Formats: sequence, structure tokens, C-alpha cells
Amino acid sequence: MKILMVCLGNICRSPLAEGIMRHLVDEQGLGWHIASAGTGDWHVNQPADRRSIAVAKNFGYDISKQRARHFNKQMFDAYDYILVMDQNNLRDVLRLADDHEQRKKVKLFLTEENEVTDPYFDDRLFEPVFLEIEERCKQLIQELKPLS
Repeated sequence: MKILMVCLGNICRSPLAEGIMRHLVDEQGLGWHIASAGTGDWHVNQPADRRSIAVAKNFGYDISKQRARHFNKQMFDAYDYILVMDQNNLRDVLRLADDHEQRKKVKLFLTEENEVTDPYFDDRLFEPVFLEIEERCKQLIQELKPLS
């Protein structure tokens, strides 16, 4: 199974989701491929935001080696699930989809009613966002395990 996490710049939320999910998947020996990307290209090849790296480290995850990537159309074919952090990025990803097959791979990371808040402009949000992402990653593994 191949899962792509997507946010705006690929430096705060989606790197956390990638790092957490990869760690949990590896712990369970699932052999899934987990990656992340951003709909914006401002941070390509840069590491995750220092605050994301720090909060992940505080909870036992290492995302320091991840580098930002820009979402592109080829990713529709490369991944089974494309999980997006918020409605704006969902819209931007869906806009690039060529057909229904590509669109059905794309879902919000949380639920249709809930988005993962972008913590970029508020240091206090990094820990709550981390905890929300970690909890959802655990749920996703339970939901997707029977399908793998």
C-alpha cells in the first residue's frame, strides 16, 4: 500500500503525518510506502519546519531527514491513497486529477467536516496538531490494514 500525505508547503503537517505513519507502519511490519508532498512549491528540498521536527522528536519520532516535495500529477498513479490536510489543498489536488479514478484516491486526512489546522503562524498549535495527526494515523492503520 502506498499513501501520500499532502498539505500546503510540505513542512509542517504532512511531514508530521508522513513521519508518524511511517514509524507506526514499520513497527507493525506492514511494508507500506508512506510519503508526503505540498501543493505549493516554496519549500522544495527543504527540511520540515524546525517546530515540526522538535515536536516530533519530543514524542519519539525523527522527521529531520525528510525533504519537502511538490505535489504533481504523476503522484496520482504512484499512490493508492492521497490524504489531504484541509479543504483548500483538497481542492488544489482534485483540480489536477484527470478522471474519476484519480479523484477517488483523494480524501481529507481527518473527515469531511474536520481539517488539520495549519500551525505555521502559531507555535502553540504544533503540539495539538501533532497529537491529532498521531491519533488519526493510528486509526488509519486500523481502517486500512484489512485492505492491504
